[in-house]
Formats: sequence, structure tokens, C-alpha cells
Amino acid sequence: MEDEQDQRRDAPSRRSVLRGGAVAGLALPLVSACGAAGSPPETHARPSAPSGGGSDGGSGGGSGHQRHKRPKPLIAAGQVPVGGGKILASQQIVVTQPSKGDYKAFSAVCTHQQCLVTMVRQGVIICPCHGSEFSIKDGSVVRGPASAPLPSVQVEVDHGEVRPG
Repeated sequence: MEDEQDQRRDAPSRRSVLRGGAVAGLALPLVSACGAAGSPPETHARPSAPSGGGSDGGSGGGSGHQRHKRPKPLIAAGQVPVGGGKILASQQIVVTQPSKGDYKAFSAVCTHQQCLVTMVRQGVIICPCHGSEFSIKDGSVVRGPASAPLPSVQVEVDHGEVRPG
């Protein structure tokens, strides 16, 4: 009987086995990332398409293997009227053009009660729920009940298209 008790005392508990496994599972990626001393680091780079010999518009600080991918356009610049804007409901963004060639974008979610704005008219973005109005220039509140401006979204115009910036 004493032999059985000694074996149980010497045997690892279920808790210590599980704890050891968890520690090993966390440590394994760290150990494999270090590699052996003097060995070259392992790389997991994806193959890239040939660059065609020209500049790809990247930052110039990399290895030249990664291409800078432009964000998908939100809207064609020509579709945004000067002094007005367009609401992109599926992206919950409103893109405006307060003056010719000056494009702005804001969240299309009203800061009052999170309704989606539905109209841009006479220099303001209008929320249908309670009549809040926001400036197409900077998203500031023109008329309440909203008290906070629409958050701005960075955009840029590239090849006639408004893209996230």
C-alpha cells in the first residue's frame, strides 16, 4: 500500500502535465524563431510578381519584393458634385467636395443616435432621424440635436478616383 502512495506522490499530477504542455506550446514558436546560433534566419515571404523593372511607388526602404497595393476606390471623383457629396451607405461613408478639387470624407453614422445620414444638400449632410446637420467642409455640427462632429475619414484622389488615404 505504501508503494502505491509513493508512486502517486512521485507521479506528475494532471494539472502539472497540462500546465507543462501549455508552457511548451507557448515556448515552441519562440524557440523555433530564434534558430541555432550562426544559422541564417528562416523567412516566410510570399512570392511576388515580377516588377517589370520600373518603380512600383513603394517607400524605397524595403527589399523591393513587395508591391504597394492601392486601396480599392470608394467612388469616381466626377460623381461627387462640387458643393455637395455622395453617401456610400454600404461603406457607411459620405464623400464631399466642398470646393472644386477638394475632397473630404466622413463617417455616415450620425453622432446623435447612430442613424445613417441620407442626404447631402446645400452644403450640409443631413440625418433623417432627428434633423441633425453637419458641414460638408469639416463634418462639424451645423444644427443639432447632435453635439459631436462626424468623424473624418482620410481620402486621396488618385487617377480620378477617391480612395481611402
